[in-house]
Amino acid sequence: MSHSVRKPRARFEDPLNVCSRAITKVYSVWVSVTYPFACTGSNLFIHPTAVLSRRIAPGIKLGSSIIVRNNAWINTFDLDESDDGVKIIIDDHCVINGQCVISAKNKIHLEQHVMVSACALIMDHNHAYEDIGLPIQAQGLTPGGTIRIEQGCWIGHGAAIVCGQGELVLGRNSVVAANALVTRSFPPYSVIVGNPARLARQFDPESGIWVGGATRPVVSS
Repeated sequence: MSHSVRKPRARFEDPLNVCSRAITKVYSVWVSVTYPFACTGSNLFIHPTAVLSRRIAPGIKLGSSIIVRNNAWINTFDLDESDDGVKIIIDDHCVINGQCVISAKNKIHLEQHVMVSACALIMDHNHAYEDIGLPIQAQGLTPGGTIRIEQGCWIGHGAAIVCGQGELVLGRNSVVAANALVTRSFPPYSVIVGNPARLARQFDPESGIWVGGATRPVVSS
């Protein structure tokens, strides 16, 4: 008869993890002090592999206690075309997980406590493609619109939120399921699934119950 050996729990953190966190902390302080952001809060956590250019920093407002994990890309351009020059606003306690892309031509606003899971895309424009005589990369960008994700939302793994025109608003405390493609607005307390995205469930404040299907979407962090 074989007997399994129960291994003791590790009492201490892996030294390499501790070292990595220390490097990230130092880098975060350096970025917050030296990058010319439009506004910067305190207690930022920005991974050294995050793609964030000093040149476009004046177009970004960052709140406090924001986490930007490895290989996330936060990008904006055409700063002179905005009234105040600010294209991206990320409020307090937002989490941008690994390999996310946030790209703003006009304006993208993440309100407080928004969680964006790994590999998600948030983009307020698109690439033009109508001229078949030119490569798409030579055709520039569409005019696009604006995106506002209200407080408390959760954007699932691989989800894409793309605004072709007008204003796209995700109401507060909404969930976007993994791999969903969102191109229009949804009300607060929504569960959004599919490609193209549809409303699967919604909380009704008047009745105090959830309305719609009972299946929980798969939303990875």
